[in-house]
Amino acid sequence: MPRDRRVETGALRLRLLAGAAAVALVSWSGAALAQDTPAATTPRAQTGPDGLPPEAVYLDAGTVSRDGDVLTATGETERVLARFRNTTLRAGQLTYDLNAGVATADDRVEFVDPEGNVIFASHLELDSDLKAGVAVDFATRFRNGAHLMAATAVRRSENVNELNYALFTPCPICDAEGNPKEPSISIQAEKVVQDESLRAVLYRNAVFRVGGVPVFYLPYFAHPDPTVERASGFLVPIPSYDEGRGFSLEIPYLQVISPSEDWLISPQINSRIAPLLNLQWRRRFENGLVVLRGGYTYERNFGDFDLDGDGDAESNVKFGDRTSRSYFLGYGRFDPDGPWRWGFTAERTSDKTLFDRYDVRDPYQDNGLYYGDQRRLISQLYAEHQTDRSYVSVAAFTLQSLRVAQFNPVTPALNVFEDDGTLPVVAPLIEARWEPDGPVLGGRLRLRGSAVSLYRDDYVGSPVLRPEVVAPLVTPGLPGVDSRRVSAQADWRKTMISPIGVRWEPFVDLRADLYSVGDLPPALGLDEEAFGRGRAIAGVDVSYPLIRRFGATDMILEPMAQLSISTDPDLDPRIPIEDSQTVELDESSLFRVDRFPGYDLYEGGLRLTTGVRTTLRWDEGRQASLFIGRSLRADEEPAFLVSVPDAPAQLYDPSGLASDTSDWVVQGDFSPSDRIRGWGHATIDSGGNVRRAEIAVDGRWGRRNLATVSYILDRSNPLAGPNNRNYEFLQLAGQQFVYGNWGIAFSGIADLERTPRPGQPDPGYLVQSEVGLLFDDDCFRFELGWRRDNTSVRPSGPSEGPYVRLTLATFGGTGY
Repeated sequence: MPRDRRVETGALRLRLLAGAAAVALVSWSGAALAQDTPAATTPRAQTGPDGLPPEAVYLDAGTVSRDGDVLTATGETERVLARFRNTTLRAGQLTYDLNAGVATADDRVEFVDPEGNVIFASHLELDSDLKAGVAVDFATRFRNGAHLMAATAVRRSENVNELNYALFTPCPICDAEGNPKEPSISIQAEKVVQDESLRAVLYRNAVFRVGGVPVFYLPYFAHPDPTVERASGFLVPIPSYDEGRGFSLEIPYLQVISPSEDWLISPQINSRIAPLLNLQWRRRFENGLVVLRGGYTYERNFGDFDLDGDGDAESNVKFGDRTSRSYFLGYGRFDPDGPWRWGFTAERTSDKTLFDRYDVRDPYQDNGLYYGDQRRLISQLYAEHQTDRSYVSVAAFTLQSLRVAQFNPVTPALNVFEDDGTLPVVAPLIEARWEPDGPVLGGRLRLRGSAVSLYRDDYVGSPVLRPEVVAPLVTPGLPGVDSRRVSAQADWRKTMISPIGVRWEPFVDLRADLYSVGDLPPALGLDEEAFGRGRAIAGVDVSYPLIRRFGATDMILEPMAQLSISTDPDLDPRIPIEDSQTVELDESSLFRVDRFPGYDLYEGGLRLTTGVRTTLRWDEGRQASLFIGRSLRADEEPAFLVSVPDAPAQLYDPSGLASDTSDWVVQGDFSPSDRIRGWGHATIDSGGNVRRAEIAVDGRWGRRNLATVSYILDRSNPLAGPNNRNYEFLQLAGQQFVYGNWGIAFSGIADLERTPRPGQPDPGYLVQSEVGLLFDDDCFRFELGWRRDNTSVRPSGPSEGPYVRLTLATFGGTGY
């Protein structure tokens, strides 16, 4: 099972020179000695990273003497050096009693184990059976930077290690100049016992210190042994605050059933409403994994609600009857030997806003072949077959939407959500592709196939249906349109480079579709229809990269063009637009043969696409690039227009491809230094209006100061209205240190488009914002601040309150 890092509350494994008794194997004399086996006759594969055979010992000492059964190695100007079993031991003096089998190291003992952990002691003893050891003035430094110190350390047996008057800290104990300093966080205990048979570390009289100041005491304290990947026990509690729930505390408990199975029981206790019980079951099989999550509560609804009808919502009242409310999120993936693999997801919730009200963590995950997207849950069953030259997938799925279709101007408790009946049931969806092993006519040939069946309960107009077939009068109970499609496609492309460096890529693309459509609006007088269409396209891609050096600066200029001619597009208005509704024109998609995703829409006729990319590079990786491109077509294509949501009689072009000239695509990135980098993308119509844009810039200054600002805009719908989904957001996040490790952390998301609810600030109000005091060093990060959430999906309306974030090195972290 994947390791749950919240279980790892410390790394206190005692490492007491396991294997040090092997020094008895050294020769009796000589200042630099090794075991008798000659290195030249030892197979290379049998030597370790240090070049020694597995049982060999290398000893470098000023003098080596024997007194009876005791061998003594002593350093003169340098300490004794012993190397064995990929470990290194240094000490002022090293002795070994041949009769008792006891190895003893004294005077500045230093030991480095194979993992790179370093142990220090003034005195160390270990017997030849490695079952008992003693270290005085014990100290160790682990690879992760943690330190463990004790007055004495005793290995009682093969499974039990004991430390007396011990101190553990995951923090540095020296400053940048090497001077001692008080660790930020530490645990001090009278006794620490590591029992490997119990798989636990036990503390007696443990004192937790922050900056050397005692802040918490426990007479007994225990946690799983760090060698244990998972162990039953309580995990880090998760506190939070919400105006609807009040103060909340989630207390997760992990119950390990076996090395391949566990349960996570995590009740959420709330001060204002009934608790929510969260459960998770995980099981790993020989060739797969299943994870099932769920939650349950019995409670009334709650949120901002206008109970007295005065047009103003009261704050967080309960309404409705008590009822069972729950969610289920599960998935499985199986990858047996062979080309086939399969899996499933099962995702459903009883309430559209349950995740928001109870702050359920990560409900929208990508765990299957298809992703339901944010605020949509998907239940699917799928199988895949993949070889070096072929791929086939078969899937069936249903969706549950948690998206808001229309925001209520008074209270989000009355938001109108997307109707699940308008979402299709997909059964099946088949995708296949195959490439022959070797070139065909000197180029690459790829064959594709696709088939899908879609069924809907409720009617959907534009953009699923073309404006020509949208029902003039939508009556309740109008059936949803069902459709089935089978497609076959052959794509051939060859790459050629001329002597002067011009890159030519001729291509041919052939495609045929067969559709069957039923339950079209009765007013159209259309029964179930079956019809086919075909398309043939041929063209060539041309590019000519040019480079020139100006001193230490390289300039790369790459003009590119695509010329294609196709049969006229057969865009039958009876075909629902299911898989081609969203088009994102950018540098990569502008030169595709099919710029619409999916199969339902495609372009035809004569088309010329041009663009140029300019790149500047200087000073070891610093660069800036800019791309500008556009496409021209011989004829306009009105079939790409859709109805404006608030005015069905009016049409607009969300794709930017309906005109004989496409939108301009402008895209670039820059990194003028190792502390600043940015990226931007925009589509601009023929009138110079920005239809879509996205810009992001990251900046760093000082040692740890940083900020990120991003801007996103959508102006594709020209007509304002309650169903207009245009948006404009500005997001800022960063941190600024003011004094030493103390600073300020801040973040905010401003909605520059949507009109706020009554009582909220003017347009441009902050959807989410937080500001807090920050302390951050090499040991832990702590934030204390104030957070406000104005998200209009939440039925409980705006929420604000303090937040605490704490992340501890080695121990894990927590959040609100």
